[in-house]
Order: sequence, then structure tokens, then C-alpha cells
Amino acid sequence: MEIVIANKSHSVYAEIICKTIEDAAQIRGTGIAKRKPEYIITKMKNGNAVIAFEGNKFAGFCYIEAWSHGKFVANSGLIVHPDYRNLGLAKQIKQVIFKHSRTKFPDSKVFSITTGLAVMKLNSDLGYKPVTFSELTNDQSFWNGCQTCKNYDVLTRTAQKMCLCTGMLFDPKVKREKEIKEIKENAFKRLKNIKQNLFLKKEKNGKK
Repeated sequence: MEIVIANKSHSVYAEIICKTIEDAAQIRGTGIAKRKPEYIITKMKNGNAVIAFEGNKFAGFCYIEAWSHGKFVANSGLIVHPDYRNLGLAKQIKQVIFKHSRTKFPDSKVFSITTGLAVMKLNSDLGYKPVTFSELTNDQSFWNGCQTCKNYDVLTRTAQKMCLCTGMLFDPKVKREKEIKEIKENAFKRLKNIKQNLFLKKEKNGKK
């Protein structure tokens, strides 16, 4: 199995990607926003997608969307072909697209809205936290993308404050603050140990 950053040479797979996403939405009975092949191709040409293969056979896909002038990015359209499900491929694709997102948009908040428990688990493992919709992008073009979802009426009735999807967010600022805090705590522990060892050494020498 190979997972690569998509480019324009992968445009030939756009149709099957869209068909796989649409079929999954019908089977699941919950919201997956439909996408046209032209949209998927644009993501490939811009290097904002990853695609998985076994040989030349399509296995999985996911793409990046930037919102609010790059303040937010979303990893969207995560899909695995039925022939390759239950093999852990979705997790691998999610890890690759997340890493790619963090490389291309290091200061952006990465968010997701999903009804899938498996996706929520994947997000949680990557450091996402559940949040209200008000903490996500207010870019209306993002929310307009939900119009093809069968649950869109729920979103409109609640003035885009909630739906059947759960909002999840990875904030790089929070991650950096946590890392800095851990560095300071570890440095304090090391300093404390050094002082304690010096004290014990002096005490031991004093008893001689």
C-alpha cells in the first residue's frame, strides 16, 4: 500500500473518488458533503490532497481545505474504498494528511466536523479536542458546503450553532504552550535533582 501527496497526474481518479464518497454517504445515512470531480482535481493540482493505492488501484483519499484566510484548515473527504476497509488504512491516511497540513499550514488551527465515531477517535489520537461550532471557522463558504448533506436542515434551524456532526479542533498554539510548559517542568525537575544530589554529596562529605 502506498500513500502519497496527490498531484495532477492523479486526476484520473477523481471520478471514482467522488463516487466512493457518494456511495458511503448513502450507506451510512448521515452527512458527507458531495464533491464534484473538478473540485477534487483542483485539490490534487494544488498539492492539497493525499491518495492511497495498491498498485494502480485506488484505495483511499483525503484533502485539505483552507478557511478564514488560512486561519483554519480542515482535513475533509476522508474515504476508503470498500475493498480496503477494516485494514487500518483510514488511520494511516489521516496521519499523512494531518502531517501534510501541519507542514503547509503550521500556524493554522486544524478542525473537523463528523458524525463518525471512528473519525472522532482518529482525531482525538492526533490531539483534536471537541469544541462548539462557534470555535470553528465563520467562513460561510465552508458551511455552504454542507448543503448537500441530508442533515442540512438541522444546521440551518440552529443558526449553524449545532448539527448531528461533532466539531473537533487541533490548536497548534495550545500544543506549543503545552510543550513549553513540559520543557520548563522537566528543567525544574532536573535542577531540583542536581541540587538534591549536591546537598547529599556535601552531607556525605561532612560526615567523613
